[in-house]
Amino acid sequence: MAGKDVVPKSVTWGLFVAWAVHDAEELVTMPGWVGRSRQRLTTRLPWVPARVWDRLDVSRTHATVAIGLMGGVLAAASFAGARTGGRSGLYQAVLTGFGWHSLTHVAQAVATGGYAPGVVTAPTVVAPFSLWARRKLRAAGIDRDGGAWSLVLLPVVLAAVHGAASRIEGHSRAG
Repeated sequence: MAGKDVVPKSVTWGLFVAWAVHDAEELVTMPGWVGRSRQRLTTRLPWVPARVWDRLDVSRTHATVAIGLMGGVLAAASFAGARTGGRSGLYQAVLTGFGWHSLTHVAQAVATGGYAPGVVTAPTVVAPFSLWARRKLRAAGIDRDGGAWSLVLLPVVLAAVHGAASRIEGHSRAG
């Protein structure tokens, strides 16, 4: 992997750093956000059943566990990217999913008519880093389209980490 085929570690490990900055915002703002915003949410989106808002209102423990588990996924993807000079399919799929997920934060803020957790760093950290990293990969001639994988992986991984966080939180309450 010499010359043009090698991307700087800032491209691969930068994914983990950008994720950490973004998820720090989520860790601070996600717990209790639904409860604090409930009146605005139910007024703006009256067709959403109360049980949905109840489920989305996560505790600090849940948010911390889910973010920690997702951190493991991002660390593994960044490591795979660094080890392969950016060629790893896992790294590229996670990078693509990370970039696309920035749109969900902006869409949530628009749909709910105000701040939504992650909306500050989504357009200022997540999207710019993802676009920059993709440009670096393309310049090195190693950019693969991870779009299809990321569209499959992102919701599965999100469901898995939040499901695990719910189970862990439930066990910690019971124990």
